[in-house]
Amino acid sequence: MAIKKSELYSSLWSSCDELRGGMDASQYKDYVLVMLFVKYVSDKYADQPFSTIKIPQGSSFKDMVALKGKPTIGDDINKKIIGPIADANKLSGMPDFNNSKKLGSGKEMVQRLTNLIAIFENRALDFSKNRADGDDILGDAYEYLMRHFATESGKSKGQFYTPAEVSRIMAKIIGISSAKTSSSTTVYDPTCGSGSLLLKVAAEADTKSGISIFGQEKDSATTGLARMNMILHNNPTAVIKQGNTLANPHFFNEYNSLKLFDYVVANPPFSDKRWGNGVDAVGDVYGRFKEYGIPPAKNGDYAYLLHIIKSLKSKGKGACILPHGVLFRGNVEAEIRKNLIKRGYIKGIISLPANLFYGTGIPACIIVVDKEYAHNRKGIFMIDASKGFMKDGNKNRLRSMDIHRIVDVFNNQIEIAKYSAMVPYAKIEGNDFNLNIPRYIDGQEEEDIQDIEAHLMGGIPNFDIAALKRYWQVYPNLKDVLFQNGDRPNYSELNVQKKEIKNTIFEHPEFVSYSKEMEKIFQNWRLTSTQTLKDLEKGFKPKEIVFELSESLLQHFTGKKLLNRYDAYQHFMNYWDEMMQDDCYIIAADGWKAETYRILIENKNKKMVDKGWTCDLIPKELVVNRYFLEDKKAIEALETAKEKLSNQLTELEEEHSGEEGALNSIGNKIEAKTALTDFIELAWEMYYPDSFEKFKKRNKQLENLQTELFDMLIDDRLVCLKNSKGKMTQPAIKKRLKELSGNHPDETKFLTNYLETVKSIGATRKSITKLALDARAKILKKLQIDSNQEFFFEIKILNQYIEYLEKIAEQKAILKEAEKTLDQNVYEKYPTLSIDEIKTLVVDDKWMETIEKIIQSELDRISQRLTQRIKELAERYESPLPKLNNKVAEFETLVEGHLQGMGFVWN
Repeated sequence: MAIKKSELYSSLWSSCDELRGGMDASQYKDYVLVMLFVKYVSDKYADQPFSTIKIPQGSSFKDMVALKGKPTIGDDINKKIIGPIADANKLSGMPDFNNSKKLGSGKEMVQRLTNLIAIFENRALDFSKNRADGDDILGDAYEYLMRHFATESGKSKGQFYTPAEVSRIMAKIIGISSAKTSSSTTVYDPTCGSGSLLLKVAAEADTKSGISIFGQEKDSATTGLARMNMILHNNPTAVIKQGNTLANPHFFNEYNSLKLFDYVVANPPFSDKRWGNGVDAVGDVYGRFKEYGIPPAKNGDYAYLLHIIKSLKSKGKGACILPHGVLFRGNVEAEIRKNLIKRGYIKGIISLPANLFYGTGIPACIIVVDKEYAHNRKGIFMIDASKGFMKDGNKNRLRSMDIHRIVDVFNNQIEIAKYSAMVPYAKIEGNDFNLNIPRYIDGQEEEDIQDIEAHLMGGIPNFDIAALKRYWQVYPNLKDVLFQNGDRPNYSELNVQKKEIKNTIFEHPEFVSYSKEMEKIFQNWRLTSTQTLKDLEKGFKPKEIVFELSESLLQHFTGKKLLNRYDAYQHFMNYWDEMMQDDCYIIAADGWKAETYRILIENKNKKMVDKGWTCDLIPKELVVNRYFLEDKKAIEALETAKEKLSNQLTELEEEHSGEEGALNSIGNKIEAKTALTDFIELAWEMYYPDSFEKFKKRNKQLENLQTELFDMLIDDRLVCLKNSKGKMTQPAIKKRLKELSGNHPDETKFLTNYLETVKSIGATRKSITKLALDARAKILKKLQIDSNQEFFFEIKILNQYIEYLEKIAEQKAILKEAEKTLDQNVYEKYPTLSIDEIKTLVVDDKWMETIEKIIQSELDRISQRLTQRIKELAERYESPLPKLNNKVAEFETLVEGHLQGMGFVWN
């Protein structure tokens, strides 16, 4: 069975549970990621002697498994596994698997590492058939772990990872995807962290041979993570070096000057106060600060930016993440900013949401650098994307729609009010080269202004109605249906009842026409996309498919009024993340197969319990709806009948469970039957005393016989005749009597008396039962004739209560059997499904039906927002001051009348 992303993530994250507690996330991430790396390269390269990745003999994951439970496991992992692999692949900064301070000592360490290895033996972590080529599960899993580790690492310890969403934006806006690239094309990150930003840029390059990757990272352990990340993403030739980039850069050309690159990206530490350690800024041999100015000693933002600019070729392009302060801070930084602007190096600035990055909550921006067209540049393109995000735990996160919109707007230089603008140099110079985004883009939401005249005199301001112009452009005649001219200029009145606003909108021909148009657009997309999906074959790349489908959806809804195409796009991407991508990875690995499997759950006794069956690709409900719809309807009818009985029972309980009610303190069938018996006996005693007295005597007689029998049972003459289960049987007694053959008369008499007592008890019980049944029948008949008889009401209610319980139990049994039969029929249907049937179930019934519903929900929200706004305006101004004054006067008169009626005079 194929690996699902969700299953893989769950397995990986559970591995972290083995290490939590002994260290924080910034430390235990190293152990988990190294373990993941060893498992992957062992699965992928262990049997490939000529691979660029070397797995020394005796150092594979299989060899690590052999170390489980050994007292020397920590030291053995270091010396036999991690050390040889690190040496063979030039890895550095590997964690110490024999560190007792972090992993515990003695048995604790052995158990912890043994459990950690066992987790990576999981079926879900078999990477032998999964490629790391930009579309693999593993690369995304690595990124998933990095993001979660960064989230848990806390302040200042999560900077090893740039949020993937920001990395994608940077990769798409520096122009590499539209450029002609080859293996000689270079990309460089001077503060590469774990390398995720570099990999995103490399993935955007339009070349099968890949590009040349270079990175430098100050932290030794993070450098090791970056190197492993490159290997996991099939970039084993990437050059990652360790060291302080500003003080000791490691990449040079043949003239011992800084090596120049085609593309440079970076997410340097924000406002680094120690950037100058080891740096001779005045006499910098690399000439990074001479032309533009020396950054302040306590703030290194511009130091990194100037290093990037110096490292770019004459036509090079780059992007750097920096805090907003670089846009407006004064003094030396203002001079540097002025010089960079005059050189034309800054192509654009993108303002990002706050609380996006790990280790800090401050807002940041992307500075886009482009040397190629610097001399012709007339301005800087700016985007205020600070408001487009979603909450994700304690951080903010860019959505797919936010990323796409930023990239579309920036790459196409689209000016959108309150979002983006091309700012000419003259305007920037007029602001003393201050680049603070709010100076050029007013991103403030328009205030919902309260109209004082409307509050005083009534009417809905035409200004507010005109503000809904985007709706009136689509529904031009709807406005005249909803509103009519008021008795004053510039004010209108609602032309329909408030409760009819929604129906008026939904039923208007223009709204109906627009809805049909949107439906037609979606159906066109659905038609082509359905065929694309049904044509998928084993081995396809899911990421290519989601890109193709999502871009197609965007194009279909481009230029359509009211519906934001990015909203439709986001709905699709949400569904992809939640469900569709797992399905696609299953199909990519196994083809169009509907494999079922049993759900086994470990109970509290550590035993596996069968909880039924399921199918990941095709849920049962889809097969039921297509092939067993009549059975489903029959079950729904049974459920409705059961629900009806349950409701009737609830009504009965609510009506008669009070303190004096017949069902007071009655909570189940046993209690109800006991209470019913008590009431019948009371009625029996009242209406048929002679019969009841006989009943009592028989009960007393039975009690005496049972006491006599009990005394006999403890006699040794009977105890010795009990079987292995401690039971007394008549055959055993009769056998003993036969053995006695008249001898031992006392024992013979005793045993004979016992048998007669047992017989008498049976006869007495039978007699009591007959008396009770006869009496019950007579009492019920009597109560039916005369409902005024005492105890009639209680007996009737209790009978009804018991009857409902029995009917519900019977209905549940029928329902359970019907569900069991249906479940079995559905289970037997799966193996018979043809490939075409599977495609129909998955593509038509599962994917497309769901996507259509979520797109329709977005269309519904459009009309709901219009409805809500009109209702809000109507309610805001429906009670003007004169009307309120009249109501106050009415209430005053009413109160005064009541006071006078009570003898009070209001002065």
